[in-house]
Amino acid sequence: MQYTRIGLLALLPLVAAGVVHAQQSTGGAGIYSCTDARGRTITADRPIPDCADREQRELSPSGSVRRKLEPTYTAREQAEREERERQVQLQAARQREEQRRERALLIRYPSPAAHDRERAEALVQIDAVITAARKRLSELTEERRKIDDELEFYAKDISKAPASLRRKVEDNTKSMTVQNRFIAEQDDEKKRVNARFDEERARLRPLWAGTAPAITTR
Repeated sequence: MQYTRIGLLALLPLVAAGVVHAQQSTGGAGIYSCTDARGRTITADRPIPDCADREQRELSPSGSVRRKLEPTYTAREQAEREERERQVQLQAARQREEQRRERALLIRYPSPAAHDRERAEALVQIDAVITAARKRLSELTEERRKIDDELEFYAKDISKAPASLRRKVEDNTKSMTVQNRFIAEQDDEKKRVNARFDEERARLRPLWAGTAPAITTR
Protein backbone atom coordinates (compact mmCIF):
# COMPACT_ATOMS: atom_id res chain seq x y z
CA MET A 1 0.00 0.00 0.00
CA GLN A 2 1.37 3.43 -0.90
CA TYR A 3 0.70 6.67 0.97
CA THR A 4 1.02 10.17 -0.39
CA ARG A 5 3.27 12.65 1.42
CA ILE A 6 0.21 14.42 2.75
CA GLY A 7 -1.19 11.11 4.03
CA LEU A 8 2.03 10.27 5.88
CA LEU A 9 2.12 13.66 7.53
CA ALA A 10 -1.43 13.10 8.72
CA LEU A 11 -0.48 9.76 10.29
CA LEU A 12 2.56 11.06 12.23
CA PRO A 13 0.58 12.49 15.20
CA LEU A 14 -1.22 9.15 15.62
CA VAL A 15 2.05 7.17 15.61
CA ALA A 16 3.65 9.55 18.12
CA ALA A 17 0.63 9.30 20.41
CA GLY A 18 0.85 5.50 20.29
CA VAL A 19 4.53 5.54 21.30
CA VAL A 20 3.89 7.90 24.21
CA HIS A 21 1.01 5.72 25.39
CA ALA A 22 3.19 2.62 25.28
CA GLN A 23 5.95 4.30 27.26
CA GLN A 24 3.49 5.55 29.89
CA SER A 25 1.87 2.14 30.30
CA THR A 26 5.12 0.18 30.63
CA GLY A 27 7.23 2.85 32.31
CA GLY A 28 10.14 1.93 30.02
CA ALA A 29 12.11 -1.30 29.99
CA GLY A 30 13.94 -2.06 33.24
CA ILE A 31 17.57 -3.06 33.58
CA TYR A 32 18.54 -5.50 36.35
CA SER A 33 21.95 -5.31 37.95
CA CYS A 34 23.77 -7.19 40.72
CA THR A 35 27.18 -8.35 41.89
CA ASP A 36 27.47 -12.13 41.90
CA ALA A 37 29.40 -14.40 44.28
CA ARG A 38 32.58 -13.91 42.23
CA GLY A 39 32.38 -10.14 42.48
CA ARG A 40 31.27 -9.65 38.90
CA THR A 41 28.72 -6.98 38.08
CA ILE A 42 26.00 -8.47 35.90
CA THR A 43 23.26 -6.61 34.04
CA ALA A 44 20.28 -8.01 32.18
CA ASP A 45 16.81 -7.06 31.01
CA ARG A 46 15.18 -9.46 33.48
CA PRO A 47 15.90 -10.77 37.01
CA ILE A 48 19.29 -12.50 37.09
CA PRO A 49 19.25 -16.19 38.17
CA ASP A 50 22.92 -16.10 39.27
CA CYS A 51 21.98 -13.43 41.85
CA ALA A 52 18.89 -15.15 43.22
CA ASP A 53 20.64 -15.43 46.60
CA ARG A 54 21.47 -11.74 46.85
CA GLU A 55 19.89 -8.34 46.38
CA GLN A 56 19.30 -7.09 42.84
CA ARG A 57 18.52 -3.58 41.63
CA GLU A 58 16.10 -2.70 38.90
CA LEU A 59 17.30 0.43 37.10
CA SER A 60 15.28 2.78 34.98
CA PRO A 61 16.51 3.71 31.47
CA SER A 62 18.04 6.83 33.02
CA GLY A 63 20.14 4.70 35.40
CA SER A 64 18.34 5.54 38.64
CA VAL A 65 17.31 2.76 41.01
CA ARG A 66 13.65 1.98 40.42
CA ARG A 67 13.39 -0.73 43.09
CA LYS A 68 15.40 -3.38 44.94
CA LEU A 69 14.63 -7.07 44.72
CA GLU A 70 15.15 -9.10 47.89
CA PRO A 71 17.09 -12.39 47.61
CA THR A 72 15.08 -15.55 47.04
CA TYR A 73 15.34 -17.71 50.16
CA THR A 74 14.63 -21.36 50.73
CA ALA A 75 12.11 -22.20 53.45
CA ARG A 76 14.96 -22.97 55.86
CA GLU A 77 16.86 -19.80 54.99
CA GLN A 78 13.71 -17.73 55.38
CA ALA A 79 13.03 -19.29 58.80
CA GLU A 80 16.62 -18.62 59.91
CA ARG A 81 16.41 -15.05 58.61
CA GLU A 82 13.15 -14.46 60.49
CA GLU A 83 14.64 -15.96 63.66
CA ARG A 84 17.65 -13.64 63.43
CA GLU A 85 15.37 -10.66 62.97
CA ARG A 86 13.27 -11.82 65.92
CA GLN A 87 16.35 -12.10 68.11
CA VAL A 88 17.47 -8.62 67.07
CA GLN A 89 14.05 -7.24 67.94
CA LEU A 90 14.04 -9.06 71.29
CA GLN A 91 17.48 -7.69 72.12
CA ALA A 92 16.37 -4.18 71.21
CA ALA A 93 13.24 -4.59 73.36
CA ARG A 94 15.33 -5.83 76.29
CA GLN A 95 17.67 -2.89 75.91
CA ARG A 96 14.78 -0.42 75.85
CA GLU A 97 13.28 -2.07 78.95
CA GLU A 98 16.64 -1.88 80.74
CA GLN A 99 16.93 1.78 79.86
CA ARG A 100 13.40 2.39 81.12
CA ARG A 101 14.27 0.72 84.43
CA GLU A 102 17.42 2.80 84.74
CA ARG A 103 15.45 6.00 84.19
CA ALA A 104 12.91 4.96 86.84
CA LEU A 105 15.72 4.01 89.24
CA LEU A 106 17.47 7.33 88.76
CA ILE A 107 14.22 9.23 89.31
CA ARG A 108 13.59 7.30 92.52
CA TYR A 109 17.17 7.66 93.77
CA PRO A 110 18.64 10.88 92.38
CA SER A 111 21.60 10.72 94.78
CA PRO A 112 23.52 8.24 96.98
CA ALA A 113 21.98 9.86 100.05
CA ALA A 114 18.46 9.11 98.83
CA HIS A 115 19.39 5.47 98.23
CA ASP A 116 21.03 5.14 101.65
CA ARG A 117 18.00 6.68 103.30
CA GLU A 118 15.54 4.22 101.76
CA ARG A 119 17.79 1.26 102.61
CA ALA A 120 17.95 2.38 106.22
CA GLU A 121 14.18 2.83 106.38
CA ALA A 122 13.58 -0.66 105.00
CA LEU A 123 15.97 -2.23 107.48
CA VAL A 124 14.47 -0.30 110.40
CA GLN A 125 11.05 -1.74 109.62
CA ILE A 126 12.41 -5.29 109.57
CA ASP A 127 14.36 -4.72 112.77
CA ALA A 128 11.18 -3.49 114.46
CA VAL A 129 9.41 -6.72 113.50
CA ILE A 130 12.34 -8.80 114.77
CA THR A 131 12.40 -6.88 118.05
CA ALA A 132 8.70 -7.57 118.58
CA ALA A 133 9.20 -11.27 117.80
CA ARG A 134 12.12 -11.51 120.20
CA LYS A 135 10.09 -9.83 122.89
CA ARG A 136 7.34 -12.39 122.37
CA LEU A 137 9.95 -15.17 122.49
CA SER A 138 11.21 -13.81 125.79
CA GLU A 139 7.67 -13.88 127.18
CA LEU A 140 7.26 -17.47 126.02
CA THR A 141 10.54 -18.40 127.64
CA GLU A 142 9.37 -16.95 130.94
CA GLU A 143 6.05 -18.72 130.52
CA ARG A 144 7.90 -22.00 129.95
CA ARG A 145 9.93 -21.47 133.10
CA LYS A 146 6.72 -21.22 135.11
CA ILE A 147 5.29 -24.30 133.40
CA ASP A 148 8.46 -26.23 134.22
CA ASP A 149 8.08 -25.21 137.86
CA GLU A 150 4.60 -26.74 137.83
CA LEU A 151 5.91 -29.87 136.14
CA GLU A 152 8.55 -30.31 138.79
CA PHE A 153 6.01 -32.12 140.95
CA TYR A 154 5.51 -34.66 138.12
CA ALA A 155 9.17 -34.99 137.19
CA LYS A 156 9.21 -38.72 137.80
CA ASP A 157 6.16 -39.34 135.56
CA ILE A 158 5.03 -36.54 133.28
CA SER A 159 2.08 -38.63 132.11
CA LYS A 160 0.47 -38.05 135.51
CA ALA A 161 0.43 -34.29 135.01
CA PRO A 162 -3.00 -32.71 134.38
CA ALA A 163 -4.10 -32.53 130.74
CA SER A 164 -4.35 -28.74 130.99
CA LEU A 165 -0.70 -28.54 132.05
CA ARG A 166 0.43 -30.85 129.27
CA ARG A 167 -1.48 -28.65 126.75
CA LYS A 168 0.38 -25.62 128.12
CA VAL A 169 3.67 -27.36 127.43
CA GLU A 170 2.59 -28.26 123.89
CA ASP A 171 1.24 -24.80 123.09
CA ASN A 172 4.31 -23.11 124.49
CA THR A 173 6.64 -25.33 122.48
CA LYS A 174 4.73 -24.66 119.24
CA SER A 175 4.66 -20.93 119.86
CA MET A 176 8.39 -20.78 120.53
CA THR A 177 9.04 -22.76 117.35
CA VAL A 178 6.90 -20.32 115.34
CA GLN A 179 8.66 -17.28 116.78
CA ASN A 180 12.13 -18.70 116.16
CA ARG A 181 11.21 -19.55 112.58
CA PHE A 182 9.73 -16.08 112.06
CA ILE A 183 12.89 -14.41 113.38
CA ALA A 184 15.02 -16.53 111.05
CA GLU A 185 12.80 -15.53 108.10
CA GLN A 186 13.17 -11.86 108.97
CA ASP A 187 16.95 -12.23 109.17
CA ASP A 188 16.84 -13.73 105.66
CA GLU A 189 14.65 -10.83 104.55
CA LYS A 190 17.29 -8.38 105.78
CA LYS A 191 19.87 -10.19 103.65
CA ARG A 192 17.59 -9.99 100.60
CA VAL A 193 16.95 -6.30 101.15
CA ASN A 194 20.67 -5.56 101.48
CA ALA A 195 21.42 -7.63 98.38
CA ARG A 196 18.78 -5.71 96.39
CA PHE A 197 20.12 -2.36 97.48
CA ASP A 198 23.69 -3.47 96.74
CA GLU A 199 22.64 -4.47 93.22
CA GLU A 200 20.84 -1.16 92.70
CA ARG A 201 23.89 0.68 94.01
CA ALA A 202 26.09 -0.96 91.41
CA ARG A 203 23.69 0.05 88.63
CA LEU A 204 23.27 3.56 89.97
CA ARG A 205 26.94 4.49 90.32
CA PRO A 206 27.52 5.11 86.59
CA LEU A 207 24.15 6.87 86.34
CA TRP A 208 25.03 9.21 89.19
CA ALA A 209 28.44 9.79 87.63
CA GLY A 210 26.84 10.51 84.25
CA THR A 211 28.90 7.81 82.55
CA ALA A 212 26.02 5.50 81.65
CA PRO A 213 25.29 4.87 77.93
CA ALA A 214 22.94 7.31 76.26
CA ILE A 215 19.31 6.49 76.98
CA THR A 216 16.91 6.55 74.06
CA THR A 217 13.29 7.62 74.46
CA ARG A 218 11.81 5.30 71.84
